[in-house]
Amino acid sequence: MALTVEKMEGGKLSQSFLISNEPLYVNHFNMLFEELWKNGVDAQQRLKDIELGVDLADIEVIPNPKRAQEIYSNIVRSATKVILWIFPTTNAFIRQDKIGAIQLAKQAANKRNVKVRILVPTSNLIEQKVQRLKEYCPNRLIDVRCIEQMTETKATILVVDRKASLVMELRDDSKPTFVEAIGLSTYSNSRAGVLSYVAIFENLWAQSDLYEQLKVNDKMQKEFINIAAHELRTPIQPILSLSQILQSEKSNNTKQQEFLDAIVRNAKRLQRLTENILDVTRIESQSLQLNKEQFNLNENIRYVINDVNNQAGLRNNNNSAVSILFEPKQDVFVEADKVRINEVISNLLKNAIQFTKEGTITIAAAEKMNYNEVLISIKDTGTGIDPEIMPRLFTKFISKSVAGTGLGLFISKSIIEAHGGKIWAENNADGKGATFAFSLPLSK
Repeated sequence: MALTVEKMEGGKLSQSFLISNEPLYVNHFNMLFEELWKNGVDAQQRLKDIELGVDLADIEVIPNPKRAQEIYSNIVRSATKVILWIFPTTNAFIRQDKIGAIQLAKQAANKRNVKVRILVPTSNLIEQKVQRLKEYCPNRLIDVRCIEQMTETKATILVVDRKASLVMELRDDSKPTFVEAIGLSTYSNSRAGVLSYVAIFENLWAQSDLYEQLKVNDKMQKEFINIAAHELRTPIQPILSLSQILQSEKSNNTKQQEFLDAIVRNAKRLQRLTENILDVTRIESQSLQLNKEQFNLNENIRYVINDVNNQAGLRNNNNSAVSILFEPKQDVFVEADKVRINEVISNLLKNAIQFTKEGTITIAAAEKMNYNEVLISIKDTGTGIDPEIMPRLFTKFISKSVAGTGLGLFISKSIIEAHGGKIWAENNADGKGATFAFSLPLSK
């Protein structure tokens, strides 16, 4: 039975009825009922929501950025307790500051005691704006934490009073205005959805706490290592100098000469370790300085080869069966830090010697005019690179040698990249040894 309920006054009865057992009509109205039932709300849950003061969930997908901006301003303006914000990029924060969203949050904090918590990527520009925010709102109602730039998250998330959320997808972060940069937006007051975003925010907020603590600990550790390395450097130099003076004096006491050789060798090793530690701290603090000059690269390679051959520690390291070959065809000039490039060549050459029991180490330097660069390669016939460490070869403390610290390749990579070059390594195709190579821009 279907009936039409019209406006009936004075006890008038409904005038329009349809009563039928025709299957077509019955199936039709049955389908209507099932559709309404499927989209209905559980009555008991709805009664609980009413008791808690929760309205029926309203979810709206907003394709129009101007409409999204309007809703955005309205829900920030309506905040009475708390505003939670996650900005994925520095530009997202700046754009929304321009449209007045941050100003509305400041007003909410000062006039209505709304607590504002913001997560935003680290940036010098944002740090200045955050400082001004805190000065404007001295009662600590506005709290800003820095997080790493979220490359995978491309949406600004806003939650107000834990009751409403607005998620604005980032279409093009390079655009200067909100309307140009924003894609689809989704507004919701669904309790489950909003609380999910609150949970995401709280997790990131807790991570930011941990991140700040790690930064402080990392800074203290680097300062300690830097001080320790400088303190080590002070006594090493006189030990090395005085030992070398005694070593240079002719003596018939063979045992004494052996002791002096050991002192000099280990003092040099300690000196290299100290310099490596200082280099790492400079690299990580981005204070590695280059003193560039134009020089003949081949002359430097010859100098390094002679220096390595003359080092007692390498000469007595069972490497008598290893020969170093370097036969340059023409002079190659580069504009670089001569001392640092020597350090790189020396690191690579010493590595090759360490892992080569017999055979040859071939050094080559050739211009690649098409790329306006020079390529330097050091090829050995040693044990090759262990596949286990290959992916992490140029990172800190990666080494298969019991004698090395695993800092040389990390430092070499940083030096070459600071010059605008590249460094890489591979095992040789014939299965014997490995080749380390790096490129440098040719001198102009």
